[in-house]
Amino acid sequence: MGIPCFPDFAPLALDMKGEMHPRLSLTADGVSEFTFSGLYLFRNRYEYRVCRCGENGAFIISGVKPGGGGGFFMTPCEAPERAILDELFAGHGFWKNVPETVLEGARESLESWGVEFEEDRDNFDYLYARSDLAELAGKKYHKKRNLVSQFVNAYSHEERPLTRDLAPVALEILEQWRADKAASGAVEAGDYAAAREALERFDSLALRGRVFFVDGAPAGYCLGESVAKGRMFAIHFEKGLERYKGIYQFMNKEFAQSLPRFFTFLNREQDLGDEGLRQAKMTYRPAGFVRKFTASLSAREESA
Repeated sequence: MGIPCFPDFAPLALDMKGEMHPRLSLTADGVSEFTFSGLYLFRNRYEYRVCRCGENGAFIISGVKPGGGGGFFMTPCEAPERAILDELFAGHGFWKNVPETVLEGARESLESWGVEFEEDRDNFDYLYARSDLAELAGKKYHKKRNLVSQFVNAYSHEERPLTRDLAPVALEILEQWRADKAASGAVEAGDYAAAREALERFDSLALRGRVFFVDGAPAGYCLGESVAKGRMFAIHFEKGLERYKGIYQFMNKEFAQSLPRFFTFLNREQDLGDEGLRQAKMTYRPAGFVRKFTASLSAREESA
């Protein structure tokens, strides 16, 4: 089934990958949500629907916040023209994850139409220089290096590229990770279903990663994909068994080392406003952020 043109939308489906993946991979910002895999794996959670808009093959994504939080739309490629934008705002509560490149050259006219923008800090993607994470050099990474050293000295370890044959092994890790979280009384992570499907559909999605073994047993994996025209690598899923002290620091370093050097940055996604997660991400000293904005119509414009 092809992707319809605005104003018609269709539920996001796997057979849309051929149309969407090439265009989304050319977006410059590296917004972690704006890959076909990222959208597809969370299609049920956000009830994603998609349409085409404009002559350049741009897409509009329509979604609904879980728990009755209202509707939103996203424009990964470019800002729509005013008539289309008016219709989108009429049917949705807000414009979500607006990238900086979509605003370039258009913000002044958009604001003149009554569109108000606000930085969405909770959804900023964290960017790290690949070389920083691969080397962990300098005083600022002293504690990370110590944890990696403790891991290396304590365990016999091995890592392999994540392939179709190893996807079931990674799935075993995911299930054990989930069981460990449940046993500790932790609330189940919202990405479990997406993480599971990413492994089940490994052959169908443009993902790559590595599996880590400790003393011969599966212990962790990470999975992601190229974004921002190949300048960045976005890590979508990273699961490790915390019985092995230092495993996350070890995986982080080793995976960064394994990536080709043309990946300048690693995108480790957002903190979603979780203060503990924010502190953890900041300890790795981000080199920058993929800034995102939310937008709404001003009260004056809505009442006009």
